[in-house]
Amino acid sequence: MMLALLGFALALIIGAGCRLLDIPLPAPPKLQGALLVVAMTVGFLMGERLLG
Repeated sequence: MMLALLGFALALIIGAGCRLLDIPLPAPPKLQGALLVVAMTVGFLMGERLLG
């Protein structure tokens, strides 16, 4: 659980840094791409929980 919170905090820091420095956000520009990233993250976390 701590790793998930650390990953979430890191994602927020990277997003804020990209916004402040006016760098294009390193994320898919379409909703389908964003949902794919969320699905892969949830799958990774569920796999870690079930197999770990």
